[in-house]
Amino acid sequence: MNRLILRQFLLLTLCFVSGNVFSNNGYKLWLQYNFVEDSKLREEYKVGLNSIFFAGNSETVKVASKELMLGLSEMLGEENFKNNKWNSQLVCASEAFLNHELKKLLKSELEEINDEGFVLKTFMVHGKQKTVITGKTDIGTMYGVYHFLRLLQTHQSIKQLNVIESPKIKVRVLNHWDNLDRTVERGYAGFSIWDWHRLPDYIDQRYIDYARANASVGINGVVLNNVNANALILTPFYLEKVKALADVFRPYGIKVYLTARFSAPIEIGDLKTADPLDKNVIQWWNKKTEEIYKMIPDFGGYLVKANSEGQPGPQNYGRNHVDGANMLADALATFKGIVMWRAFVYSEHDVTDRAKQAYSEFVPYDGQFKKNVVVQVKNGAIDFQPREPFHPMFGAMPKTPLMMEFQITQEYLGQSTHTVFLPKLFEEVLHEDTYVNGKGSIVAKDVDGSLHGDKLTGIAGVSNIGNDINWTGNVMLQANWYGYGRLAWNPYLSSGEIADEWLRSTFSNDKKFVEPVKEMLLDSREAVVNYMTPLGLHHIMATGHHYGPGPWVSNLSRPEWNPVYYHKADENGVGFDRTKTGSNAVAQYAPEVAKMYGDIKTCPEEYLLWFHHVSWDYKLKDGNVLWDGIALKYQEGVEEVKSMKKTWQKMKPYVDDERFKEVNMFLDIQLKEAKWWRDSCLLYFQQYSKKELPVGVDKPEHTLEYYKSLKFPFAPGN
Repeated sequence: MNRLILRQFLLLTLCFVSGNVFSNNGYKLWLQYNFVEDSKLREEYKVGLNSIFFAGNSETVKVASKELMLGLSEMLGEENFKNNKWNSQLVCASEAFLNHELKKLLKSELEEINDEGFVLKTFMVHGKQKTVITGKTDIGTMYGVYHFLRLLQTHQSIKQLNVIESPKIKVRVLNHWDNLDRTVERGYAGFSIWDWHRLPDYIDQRYIDYARANASVGINGVVLNNVNANALILTPFYLEKVKALADVFRPYGIKVYLTARFSAPIEIGDLKTADPLDKNVIQWWNKKTEEIYKMIPDFGGYLVKANSEGQPGPQNYGRNHVDGANMLADALATFKGIVMWRAFVYSEHDVTDRAKQAYSEFVPYDGQFKKNVVVQVKNGAIDFQPREPFHPMFGAMPKTPLMMEFQITQEYLGQSTHTVFLPKLFEEVLHEDTYVNGKGSIVAKDVDGSLHGDKLTGIAGVSNIGNDINWTGNVMLQANWYGYGRLAWNPYLSSGEIADEWLRSTFSNDKKFVEPVKEMLLDSREAVVNYMTPLGLHHIMATGHHYGPGPWVSNLSRPEWNPVYYHKADENGVGFDRTKTGSNAVAQYAPEVAKMYGDIKTCPEEYLLWFHHVSWDYKLKDGNVLWDGIALKYQEGVEEVKSMKKTWQKMKPYVDDERFKEVNMFLDIQLKEAKWWRDSCLLYFQQYSKKELPVGVDKPEHTLEYYKSLKFPFAPGN
């Protein structure tokens, strides 16, 4: 029995044993490399790939070669590919290793790409078809290999390839909110994957597979520790462990970064101050930075959360954000490291509007930061809500690079039990128009540097990864890690393209599976907005863990921690007035945007209650009064989850039992909790509207008192 027949026999046996497709725990993410069942397509691939040559011997070339061989053997059922060197049908080599003939043929394409870019080109050489995967560097060539494998995974033709790609954003990082005790802040997929106790001597295979997954979508950096940092990460004991991870990640083009606790000179340096203008503090950071680079020559730099939510910072000493960021920037400049300084700041002393504070605090400093400082800004001005208007800082600091911060972990979106396809949210934000340089000045252009000519560009995603076997706690949420990486590489990709790629790579290429599930994913974000925060409602989640609804919470010590601060419901209406008659937060946007948001007639209804306090009897565009509109939106969200469940039920023939059952159970939870959101929120707001629920909205299952009594002291994220 030959190897191919044996493989097919084993697959059929496993299918029979399971009663469906073979068991799959999701560990392999989107790198499934499923066997190509289509015999014609498989033959096309084999004909074009029967001889392969890799030039170069770096560690990056070795991992790229290993990945290609793994992918091809899994997808084509072959384990041995001939090596005819430069006569091979597939040649993988960076520009420096290309022979003279190929370098000449690819000259114009190589001139188009940057150091991380790649070229996939098929052409005739001496009457024979040849495919070349190349880049200016080995890292770029590796990205080309992953892209090539994605084409095979998604069943694309490789007969006439002409792909020329470069990442549009320079720094593409995952932020891990992981603590040294392995707990994860806002983590819903188990404990941290960093086993600090066993490092540096024990290298878990998971670290390698993590690097493979990130490299496959172009992520090139990882912040290892929580933004609420522990200074111990900067001690020699832990730096040795950080070095071990850096060594694992380096061949995959991934740099490590650390969140630097601003008070570290006091906590681990025996100084009495952390004043950024104090010469001893400056010297301490210079020496610490030099110490890190001696151990990790390609260390990326520092992420800093300062003077935010109790974290120490330069304002503790009467200094400002520029003083703090530039002090660290000077320490890193010699080594070409960067500072990512977070703009997530708000104060209980600002009684007007939390949404205004970051803009007010940072925009006046535009142009004063060092060249190796990038200000990291959340996508919206409040805090990773199911829907927020874009942050007004985007476009407003033409002399300062701004780095987008998205949250992949679903802190406010049902956490890991709710299927929510976040690339839809990311795409929406990136395509919002700031109008700062006229129409077409979209957020993506500020992030990729093209709006203001920034050379340092960046994007960050708060990780949803834990030590669960499937990495993200729910296999459907792997799509958000994948989608973030793809948009970090190219912020102009559509969420539809991303959903299609991910489904085909992770599950099946069968159109009967791909098309309905893609539609389900693309609709899922709007569903969660509808059953949680319709028409611009925001931050009405229960406090602390942010799990479930809590619009009634009003007893916390800081006003802006209370949901009642944001919805301001009363007998006259609901919503936060951010127009000229209220906090005037609209004035932080360009005049065209401010005018649109500030006028209730032109404000998009999805942001209506974000910018306006609206009468319960206000007539919406569909003819419903506001109260009925809100109630119907909550019901619509529930119905959309029911539809998701029906869609998934029909997918049983195309999905292995293990992943099918897992997603099915989570959708059951999501439906139960969507009803919880609908019932509790409508009962609460009904106290103020004093109106009956409209026809078509289900009656609540319990009383408001019942919903208010629910407690979740051990919910993840507490």
